[in-house]
Amino acid sequence: MASLSVQTLLVLLVFVTASYCMIEEASAIEGQREFDYFALSLQWPGTYCRHTRHCCSQNACCRGANAPTEFTIHGLWPDYNDGTWPACCTRSDFNEKEISTLHDALEKYWPSLSCGSPSSCHGTKGSFWAHEWEKHGTCSSPVVHDEYSYFSTTLNVYFKYNVTKVLNEAGYVPSNSEKYPLGGIVSAIENAFHATPQLVCSKGDLEELRLCFYKDFKPRDCVIQNDMYTSKSSCPKYVSLPAYVSLGLDGAGTEVSWVPDNEGDEAL
Repeated sequence: MASLSVQTLLVLLVFVTASYCMIEEASAIEGQREFDYFALSLQWPGTYCRHTRHCCSQNACCRGANAPTEFTIHGLWPDYNDGTWPACCTRSDFNEKEISTLHDALEKYWPSLSCGSPSSCHGTKGSFWAHEWEKHGTCSSPVVHDEYSYFSTTLNVYFKYNVTKVLNEAGYVPSNSEKYPLGGIVSAIENAFHATPQLVCSKGDLEELRLCFYKDFKPRDCVIQNDMYTSKSSCPKYVSLPAYVSLGLDGAGTEVSWVPDNEGDEAL
């Protein structure tokens, strides 16, 4: 009877522990309601790369002739209509093996533009892709359910809504001397995709452009907030679309230092 009692206690202990873990995880998820829409945030490498002070193998700005010269992906972000967003919704650690078949495309169209390692949801440091999956991708349910789907879906949306092509065809091409009307850039995107984008600038240079989508990935207007992330406050009436200035690999005169991977500039 004594051995049966101990066995019963062990079973009860395991059950209680498992139940507590499930409740704790459910509470973390329940604390953040389902998102309202997606924002596809794109980075302009000409602006990001001109601020580079450190080079490493993971920094696409340092690839010389192979550096990106078109908008690259920052992330696909689930957002709320009130201007806030959910983050770190489940404890689903990034596993690069899950997206091994997408690696070449991600390196080209979704590269890191720094040498830093952003923080993960669990207090550690990781890759740019790990940060985007753990912070944003885990909040993409019920539209996107797993890591592979998050990255493949983002790539497909990026290819379908080719911002670089739209702007080039409208005459907005990279230049280190020209300035373009902000309204013209916005109108070009609106004419192509029938939705208003969100623009972010840094010292008059276009830094990011965001396209927004309903949950079925049909374009919708972005939510414009009066803060640092809006075209109203961060972009002047005329903006620059800087051309890429080669770094590090082909003898350019830009002064940068080479550092080991995961050191130097922080990724966002």
